[in-house]
Amino acid sequence: MKTKIISFGVLAFIASTLFSSCTKDSTTVSVPPIQIGQAVSDAVPLSGSIKGTMLSGKTYTLNGDITINATDTLLLQPGVTIKVGRGKTILVKGTFISLGTQALPNYIGPDKTFTKTDALDYTASADSAYVGYWTGINCESTCKLLDLKWTHVEYMGASFGATFFPAGLAAGTTSFGIMFTNPTGDFIMEDSWIYGTIDDAVRISTGRIHLMRNTFEKCGSTGGDCLNAKNGTVGDMAYNLFVGTATNGTKASNKGTGNQETNVNMYNNTYISGGYRQKDPTGRGGSINYEQGAKGKAFNNLMVNCRTGVRIDNNPAADVPNISYGYNYTYGDSLRVMNNVYPVMPTNTITIPQATDIPVYSTLLSNPNYQQAYLYSTPDNGATYPNLVLPYDGSAYVGKGNPLFSNFTLPFTGKKLSGASAVASFNFRLQAASPAIGKGTTDATKIAPLNLTQVTNKNFQPTEVTLPGADMGCYQSNGKGNQH
Repeated sequence: MKTKIISFGVLAFIASTLFSSCTKDSTTVSVPPIQIGQAVSDAVPLSGSIKGTMLSGKTYTLNGDITINATDTLLLQPGVTIKVGRGKTILVKGTFISLGTQALPNYIGPDKTFTKTDALDYTASADSAYVGYWTGINCESTCKLLDLKWTHVEYMGASFGATFFPAGLAAGTTSFGIMFTNPTGDFIMEDSWIYGTIDDAVRISTGRIHLMRNTFEKCGSTGGDCLNAKNGTVGDMAYNLFVGTATNGTKASNKGTGNQETNVNMYNNTYISGGYRQKDPTGRGGSINYEQGAKGKAFNNLMVNCRTGVRIDNNPAADVPNISYGYNYTYGDSLRVMNNVYPVMPTNTITIPQATDIPVYSTLLSNPNYQQAYLYSTPDNGATYPNLVLPYDGSAYVGKGNPLFSNFTLPFTGKKLSGASAVASFNFRLQAASPAIGKGTTDATKIAPLNLTQVTNKNFQPTEVTLPGADMGCYQSNGKGNQH
C-alpha cells in the first residue's frame, strides 16, 4: 500500500473543513497525524542518514549510528518506539520532532530491557540507571529545532566511538542525555521524561529554550545536572519534577564565547533529594544554581531534602544585579539540609535570604551583617574555620513545614536522604491541606515566562506556555502544571 504524503497546506485545509463541518452536524472528526516526507520503514534495522516520518504504533530499531542531515527532518508521530543499540548515537544536524501525546507517548531508549531499581535505599553503584547504554540525542549547531513532546528518553551516557561523534566533542567523551548547541535554534521539551544518565541529562550549550512540565529521575551517576544551560541560553525552565539528581536540577551559566547573556527563568519546579551523588560537592548545589555571568528569576520552587537551596555563585560571579528570587519553599529532615537553605559554602555563595521564602529566617533578616557572617560559617563538607561563628542554627526548622505530598511520606526517617531517586509509585502532588498551596506569587512584575522560542509552524510550537502558579512546586491544585 502506498503512503500518501500530505503537505501542511492540504492538512490545514482538511482540518479547517473538518472542524467547520463539526460545528454544523456535531460529528466528532479526528485529524490525522502529521507526516513529513516519506514514511520510514520499520522492516529492517536503521543506520546512516535518515529522514521522513516514523509512523504511529511502529517500533524502529537502530543498530548503527544515525544522522539527520542539515536540510532534513525526522518526525515521530504519537506512539512511536525507537530501540537504540548499545553505544549508538542519534546525531541531529537538521530537525528532530517527537510528537508524542498523553494517550500515546513516544519512547526512545535501549534495545534491551533493564530492571529499574527504584527502592528508596538502593545502591547507586549497582543501579542499571547508570549503565550509559547509548549516547542520547546530540544536536549540532545547524539543528534549527529539537522538539520533544510526551517522550520518554532513557539510559544515556555512553562514550562516543572512535569515528562518530558530534562536532566539538571527541572520541571517548562521555555523552549527555540530550545536547543542544544552536544560538538561533529552538529547543522545546514538554511533558516528557528522562530516566538514567551518566552526566548532564540536558546540556544546552546555547539556544532558545522552552522546558516545561517534564520529569527527571536518576540523572547523573557521580556528577551532572539535569538542565544545564550555558553560553547565551535564553528561556524558561518551569513546572519540572526532579527526583534524585546528582547535582543541580536547574542551572544557568554564561560560560562560553557567545555574544548573548544567559537568561533563564526557573519557576514552579519541584526538587526532591537532589545533590547527593556529586563526587566533589564543594561549591556545587542540589536544586537551583546561577553562576558565571548568568541572570534570571527563580520563584515558586519547592525543594525537599535537597543538599542546598537556591545558590547564587560569586566565584565566578553570576550577574547578581539582574537576578531576582523569592517565594521559594524548603523542607528538610536533617540539620545539614536546613543549614543550607541558603547554601553555606565559604566565599563563593551570595544568596540573600528573602522574607517571602518558607521558612523565614528572621534572625538573618534582622541582622545587618548577616551576609558577612553567613558566608563564613561551617561549610557542608564538615570542615571548620577558626575564629568564625555560625550565623544561625537551623535545628528549629528540621522536619517543619511538611508540604504534604499525596503519596510520599515525610519526615524521611530511617533512610538516606539520597535514597529517593525516582518517582516509582510516589505521587508528589499536594494534598488539599498542604501549607505550600497558595504561597507562591503570580505577580507578572516579579516572575513571568520569557517565552522566547520562534517556531512559526503551529504544529511544533509549545503546546502551552504555563504561567507561574500560586501553589509552590510543579503541581497545581487547579490542574495546571506537571501532568505526570
